[in-house]
Amino acid sequence: MADQNCLFCDIVSGKTKTVLEVDTNEFTIFKDIRPAAEHHYLIVTKQHYDSLKVLNESHEKMILAMEEGLKSFFVSKGISTTDALYGFHFPPFISVKHLHMHGIAPRSEMNIISRMVFRPATAWFKTTSEAIAYLKKKLN
Repeated sequence: MADQNCLFCDIVSGKTKTVLEVDTNEFTIFKDIRPAAEHHYLIVTKQHYDSLKVLNESHEKMILAMEEGLKSFFVSKGISTTDALYGFHFPPFISVKHLHMHGIAPRSEMNIISRMVFRPATAWFKTTSEAIAYLKKKLN
């Protein structure tokens, strides 16, 4: 299941010094090393998937669970979810080829560069609902 050359596989399996904020059987949450806002976390699947491109409609529940996991984590840390952004970069605009969702808050405090990098409805970034729409219309 793990890719031996994948940084995120190493992180979720505990092979790095990365602080794991949440660690379940399905997902791991940790801080992004290049935060776009005060609170920027990644939720990473334990099972290795390269990106949204390898998923299909059957993965919708997993995508929804990833967003819910980030929202629950934010609430547990006292981070407002009303001004938060959740989503995925889309190949080839990904830095690590392992499925991961960004949770960013407060969204309104992102700088202009981050607003472009994490801009919904673009070829390079998909919100949860956009990711699900992509999977539903994708030919499997």
